[in-house]
Formats: sequence, structure tokens, C-alpha cells
Amino acid sequence: MKLLALEPGESVLDMGCGAGSIAIPLAQAGHPVIAADFSPAMLGTLDAGIEYYGLEDRITPLELAWDDDWDLVGPVAKAVDVAFASRSVTTTDLKGALAKLDRTARRRCAVTMVANSSPRYDLHLMNAIGASVTCSNGFVYSFNILIQMGALPQVTYFESPRRDTFDSLEAGVADFSRMLEHGNEDKVDRLRDYIAQHMIENPHAGEPGSKGVSQGRYMLDHVRKVRWAFIAWEPVSESRS
Repeated sequence: MKLLALEPGESVLDMGCGAGSIAIPLAQAGHPVIAADFSPAMLGTLDAGIEYYGLEDRITPLELAWDDDWDLVGPVAKAVDVAFASRSVTTTDLKGALAKLDRTARRRCAVTMVANSSPRYDLHLMNAIGASVTCSNGFVYSFNILIQMGALPQVTYFESPRRDTFDSLEAGVADFSRMLEHGNEDKVDRLRDYIAQHMIENPHAGEPGSKGVSQGRYMLDHVRKVRWAFIAWEPVSESRS
């Protein structure tokens, strides 16, 4: 939200809004928000949040996917001051997605994309056990596409910390095993050995975690960090007459 650098009262499109983790605080800060997501379940949770915080006059939910025809079901061209997608650009047509944000905004566009490995992976752990990890280059493609479109994208990198907690060694192995795919399935024993050596007591056990679930008794002795690229640009498309 800080990197968006919104001006007072500016209208926004939050594409891939999920349950409203950004849309709701933006609306509370006085911004009219079009909160779009392809998932009816997410929009249902958003609706509950809108009602709870009394934001019916500030947030307009919209069921919308990247691959939809925005001329038919999306916001009209230049509908908002700022259009953004935070960690939600999931499409096979990246150029088309960026162009849709560009056409919708009058002043500024932005996307936040992962800038190392997928958030699903603990890169430190994977490297420690000799597991292969494919890093995401989507942010690089986005930057190059925007240059080709005639934009001058600005990139800011930041990291978000994550703590995975669990109640026992085997529970930790079961949880982290989800990362062992694409040829890494034979590294479960290395994974178990690593967790056994690096699990420590969690001083916040039992407290609500980031997703509202109670934290487990143990955690690893390192903080998992996910690096993100925040890419912002001034729209290059013109409004249609």
C-alpha cells in the first residue's frame, strides 16, 4: 500500500483481490475500490468483510478473471485512477493481463510478483537438502513486456518473512514434504534430518497465526523469506472516444 503512493480519494482497481486484505484497508482510508476476483468463494468472504466494516458505499465487488473479455464484463477503459494486482497475476497471457490493467487506469498501474522461488517453497531449506528449485522469471517478462508497450516501469524489491510452525517432527515432515516435487521426492530422509536438527520451540505456540490458525509448538531456526518485485508504470494506452 505504501508503494502504491495513492493520492487522497483516488479510485482503484484491486485485481485478484481475494478476501479483501488490501481492498478493505484502502476503502477505510477513503478510496473507492473495484475489488475483482475470479473466485465466488473469495468474493463471498469479501462481502462479509464489507458488511462487517460498513464499506458498502466504498467497495464494488466484481467477479472477473484475467482471461475474461474485459470489454464485455470488465471495468470500462480509464475507469479508475490506479489499477493494480498484488501477487495475483495468474494467467497464460501475461501481456494481455498487463494491457488490461493499463487500459483501466488513468494515472498509475502496478503489479507485485515473486522475484525468486515460489512462495510455496522454503528456499533456504531446499538448498540445504540439495533439492532443486525453479525460480520465477515472471517479473522479468513483465518488465520487458512493459518496455515493449512503451512504458517506463519502475521496480522496487522487498521481502516478506514467513514462519512455518508444526507440533511434532513428523508433522513438520508431512507439511514441508509438499515442497518435494518435480524430481525431489526422494529427499524426504534429508528433509527429516534437516528438520530434526533445526526445529526449535515456538515462543508463540497457540497464538493465532497469519491465517488465523493456531501456531504449532515448533518452528525452524531460520525465517523463510520471499522476495517480491513491485513494478509500477504510468499507463500508455489512451481512453477510447
